[in-house]
Amino acid sequence: MQDIRQLSPAPLWNAFADLNAIPRPSKHEEAACTFMLDFGNSLGLETFQDETGNVIIRKPATPGMENRQTVLLQGHLDMVHQKNAAVDFDFATQGIQMYVEDDWVKAKGTTLGADNGIGVAAIMAILASKDIPHPPLEALFTVDEETGMTGALGLKPGVLQATIMLNLDTEEDNELTIGCAGGVDVTGTGSYAQEAPGQDATGYVLSVTGLKGGHSGMDIILGRGNANKLMNRLLSQAAAQFGVRVASIDGGGLRNAIPRESQAVCAVPRQKARDFEAFIAAETAVLQKEYTTTDPDLKVSCMETPLPAQVMAAAFQEQFLSALYALPNGIYRMSPDVPGMVQTSNNLARVLVKDGSFSVQCLTRSSVDTEKTDLARGIAAALQLAGATVTFTGAYPGWTPRPGSAIAGLMSDLYQKLFDEPAHVDAVHAGLECGIIGANYPDMEMISFGPNITGAHSPDEQVQISSVQKFWQFLLAVLGKVPAR
Repeated sequence: MQDIRQLSPAPLWNAFADLNAIPRPSKHEEAACTFMLDFGNSLGLETFQDETGNVIIRKPATPGMENRQTVLLQGHLDMVHQKNAAVDFDFATQGIQMYVEDDWVKAKGTTLGADNGIGVAAIMAILASKDIPHPPLEALFTVDEETGMTGALGLKPGVLQATIMLNLDTEEDNELTIGCAGGVDVTGTGSYAQEAPGQDATGYVLSVTGLKGGHSGMDIILGRGNANKLMNRLLSQAAAQFGVRVASIDGGGLRNAIPRESQAVCAVPRQKARDFEAFIAAETAVLQKEYTTTDPDLKVSCMETPLPAQVMAAAFQEQFLSALYALPNGIYRMSPDVPGMVQTSNNLARVLVKDGSFSVQCLTRSSVDTEKTDLARGIAAALQLAGATVTFTGAYPGWTPRPGSAIAGLMSDLYQKLFDEPAHVDAVHAGLECGIIGANYPDMEMISFGPNITGAHSPDEQVQISSVQKFWQFLLAVLGKVPAR
C-alpha cells in the first residue's frame, strides 16, 4: 500500500499527514493550535494566536516581490468527526488512519479531514518553502469553522494586513467561489411526562442505517435521505396504526452533516407485534424504492428488545412526532437568480429523546439573510407547538459575490491559460468564512478554491490525488501573479 508521504507534491502531503496525526474535532483544536504555533516558530516566522484561538503566521516576500500586495492564505484547523457505527474510533485521542486507493486518499471508516486539512497543508508547505516565489504572506488558521464559525466571528478588525484573501476551502477543482450562504443554528429543547407502557407489550429497537449522508450545504441538492425524517415517518405511521409508544430516539449527529443513522426504542401492543413487523418490512421496501438512486444501501431493522420501563406520555408523543413531521428538511427554495443553486435549506440534524428530555437541532442556511431568518422562525413555530423552548445561535452572514473583482478576473484568466478550459465562477450553498471575515475587512478582495473532495462530512470523504496536484500548480501560479500594491 502506497504511503501518503510518497505522494506528490511531497511538502503538501507530508504536512497533511502531520496534521492528521493530531486529534482536531471542532471545539477541541487545542493540540492543533499548539502544533501550528510550534510550526511557525520553528521556521523563524512571526507567529501568534489571537484571543479566540486563531493562529496567524506572517512570511516576508521572496526577493523581487516585496512590492506586491500582501496575500492572506486562509483555512480552518478543525474537522468534522463522523464515523461508521461499526468503527471503533475516538476522535479525541486518535489520529486519522489514511490509505491510498487508486487516485484517491481515504480514511478507514471515518471522515478524512481533507476538509479543510488539504488547504491547511498547502499553506504550511508554502510557509516552509525556500524556493517558491510569493508576495508578502499572512496565514490565518481559524478554529471551530465547522460547528459555529467561532474563529472567524472572533477575529478582530486591524489584526490582518493583507488586501487579497485566498480561502482554500472549496471542494471542486474547476470552481472559483465568490459567494456563499449564511446560516443559523436552531435548537428546540424541553421535557415531557413519561408513563409505563403496560405489561401487555413488546419492546422493539428500530434502526435506520446505510444512508449516504454528506455535507448539509453542498450535498443538500442531491436529495439524499435524512435518517431523522425517515425514522419519524415510520414512528408516526406506526403510532397511528398500531398504538406504538416511543421510549427514546437517537438520530443524527452534527448540524453540518446530513443524518445517516437513527435508532428508536418503542413498545408495541403484543397482539399487534407481528403486524408491526410486517408493516416495517413493507415500509422498508417502499423507502428503498424511493431512495434507490440516492441511498442504495438504505436499511431498516426491527428487532425485539427488553420492554422499556417508560415511554412518552401519549398526548406529548402525538405533538412531538407531528412537529417533526412538519419541520422542513432539504431544499426550501432554489435561487431565482443563479441557475442550479440552492438559495435556502434546512437540515434536521439531530433528534435526541431520552428520559423525559428532548433536543432537536437544525442548521438553516440561505444566501438571503432575511429568508434564512424567516425559515428559522417557521421551524421554531413548529417546535413550539410541541412545547419546545427554541433558541437561535451561531448565526453567520452570507458572502455577497463580487464577480467583477480584480482577483476573480486574474484567477479566471490564469486558470484558462493553465488548463485550457474556463473556470466555473460561482457561489455555493455552504458556509465559508469569507463573508464573516469580510465584515471586518470590507476592502479585502476574496476568493475560494481547492481540490476535488467528495463525501465531505461523512465517512465516505476522499480527496483526489491528481486534483491536489492541479490545485497546487494553480495556487503557486496565482502567488506568482499577484499584482503590485
